[in-house]
Amino acid sequence: MKLLRLTPIALAAAAFAAHAQDASTTTEPVATVVVSASADASAQGLPAEYAGGQVARGGRLGLLGNVDIMDTPFNTMNFTHALIQDQQARSVADVVQNDPSVRVARGFGNYQELYVIRGFAVNSDDLAYNGLYGLLPRQFVASELLERVEVLRGANSFVNGAAPGGGGIGGAINLLPKRAPNSPLTQVTAGVETGGQGYVATDIARRFGPEGRLGVRVNAVRRDGDTAVDGEGRELSVYSVGVDYRGQGYRVSADVGHQDHKLFDARPSVNLGVGVPMIAAPDSDRNFAQPWTYSGERDTFGTLRAEVDLPGGAVAWAAMGMRTSYEMNIVATPTVTAANGDTSAYRFDNAREDDVRTGEIGVRGEFRTGALSHKLSATASSFHLESDNAYAISDFAGFASNLYRPRDAAAPNPNFFVGGDMNDPRLTIKSILQSFAVADTIGLLDDRLLVTVGARHQTIKDFGYDYGTARPNAGYEKSEVTPVAGIVFKPVQGVSVYANYSEALQKGPVASGTDIVNVGEIFAPYVSRQRELGVKYDGGKLGLSAAVFSTAQPSAYVENRRFGVYGEQRNRGLELTVYGSPQRGLRLLGGLTLLDAEQRETAGGVNEGKDAIGVPGTQLNLGAEWDVPGVNGLSLNARALHTSKQYADAANTQQLPSWSRLDIGAAYATRFMDRGLTLRARIDNVTDKAYWASAGGYPGSGYLVLGAPRSVVVSATVDF
Repeated sequence: MKLLRLTPIALAAAAFAAHAQDASTTTEPVATVVVSASADASAQGLPAEYAGGQVARGGRLGLLGNVDIMDTPFNTMNFTHALIQDQQARSVADVVQNDPSVRVARGFGNYQELYVIRGFAVNSDDLAYNGLYGLLPRQFVASELLERVEVLRGANSFVNGAAPGGGGIGGAINLLPKRAPNSPLTQVTAGVETGGQGYVATDIARRFGPEGRLGVRVNAVRRDGDTAVDGEGRELSVYSVGVDYRGQGYRVSADVGHQDHKLFDARPSVNLGVGVPMIAAPDSDRNFAQPWTYSGERDTFGTLRAEVDLPGGAVAWAAMGMRTSYEMNIVATPTVTAANGDTSAYRFDNAREDDVRTGEIGVRGEFRTGALSHKLSATASSFHLESDNAYAISDFAGFASNLYRPRDAAAPNPNFFVGGDMNDPRLTIKSILQSFAVADTIGLLDDRLLVTVGARHQTIKDFGYDYGTARPNAGYEKSEVTPVAGIVFKPVQGVSVYANYSEALQKGPVASGTDIVNVGEIFAPYVSRQRELGVKYDGGKLGLSAAVFSTAQPSAYVENRRFGVYGEQRNRGLELTVYGSPQRGLRLLGGLTLLDAEQRETAGGVNEGKDAIGVPGTQLNLGAEWDVPGVNGLSLNARALHTSKQYADAANTQQLPSWSRLDIGAAYATRFMDRGLTLRARIDNVTDKAYWASAGGYPGSGYLVLGAPRSVVVSATVDF
């Protein structure tokens, strides 16, 4: 990587050095604060937990570093390890469902977790790990790897850079690894859930040396057995090691992990045929998968991050990461052909191998010029992906079944249409993203008024190769500058009013199709533009936020035989959020999101004014946890989710009904044989409601995902 040659970094470093050395200026250095724990090797450390411990007071905002919720011109939610553990979350999807602006869907033709924030898809390719994209497994990320899950709502290409999978329009998710705490930790957890799925996990941490400068944390996880879906099986093995060292004037951290995840007879998504009306959801535990279907993913990944203190209170950092992975899928996605649930499906096999290399460098400092405070940041980043792929498809005529009365079919031979060698996939995709960014947060009126301005120059390179020969068949290189402007005003103690303008960047399309005059024309990156206004309240024990926003996303279609970026989807909405502990023994977490996702410009104007696929108008979360008086260590919790109707097609003829779900749980912390013991029990979907949970996720597609059945999970955690 040639990141060090980028001019903004050198200029920013020179500016910081000049401020530190010129004693005659009005610069006032800000002292570095040494903290006891940090997931990102920063002097700032992890933001403190908010009252109740379920969310944190702040989170990472890319090159801006960790920012308190009351100081940022964005709307964020930062979920803690305590919430992850108490809710017995299995993956990122289980955690982010606590955010009323997020709903969970699935990738196209596979089992990939996909997160819909403010009505726009963020697939798991676009998860960040300690600020770096593309390092974690693509389809499923085990929660045991994580210390925190940070959700940034809204367009964010300036903050984090363009997402490699094309997300970043409605929000971003950053995942923080675990670090060794100051006290020794040895935990073993064992559990079981509906279907017979067994679970065991160990979490061990120690600090060594003078002042505990060296920390090591090791996690190991195993899940095995059937799930609550009839006949569906899962195997999961996870191993990770996190190391950190706090030196004099510098900090270093490193993470290495491996995850092996397998699904057997996993229930697939469902396509609705053209003209087929919306059908009722089958029983929640019904499995219409074929017994020969399979999904497997094996990933090994690692990161290294370092931060060093510079003169004048500035810091410089560098980070790098790598991932290598292998995926193998045998899927058969049914398409409903009649209102009685008749389906047709064919077999699709694919193999994929990924190699990812990514990194960033940056510098950040604080100083004063007269009455103004400054927090100046600069960064440069690079992302490189090479993906080898192959596929094999059976006869498209397929085989018949029924959604309500599934029938097993013999596995067809996938030799009708083949691309590449399934035993030795060849290079088909190469993606390179490079960027540099500069930002300044200026404080006025004793920092009661904060103004953030900045810009990121992003270059996106994308190359395609023939499946059989690996010869280049397409190429793309475009650049764009993404600005940001944000303001925070604190009129009184505990209140922040904020506004922002931000953008999201996606790779532009290449003109394709039949009977068009500009085949192969490469378009500039899509720029989605967001405007947001909000207010936040921090009462010390109770936090509230409200925001209104509008985001316009371009889209492409063919008009007068010319492919072009003519269309637009506009999502606007209102977010209300509550969190904290308003009184002793009671914790609240929830909110309301109202969305209006409109197709504003469409091909021929046919669908103008209609709702976008897969975006409900109302998302409501109500969550509470209560410590039972008189029973020391016992707490009860409940979470209700409501999602209003949404559409599976752009013409709005296929409507999913609204759905509501209730989850309940309990935890009891005590001591047994002089050991700490925590017993947990949880029931998701208490009423065993059958419902279509989501429609689509992949652009232009409206495939359906059936909601999970009632699932009971119990576990015991012992502290040694």
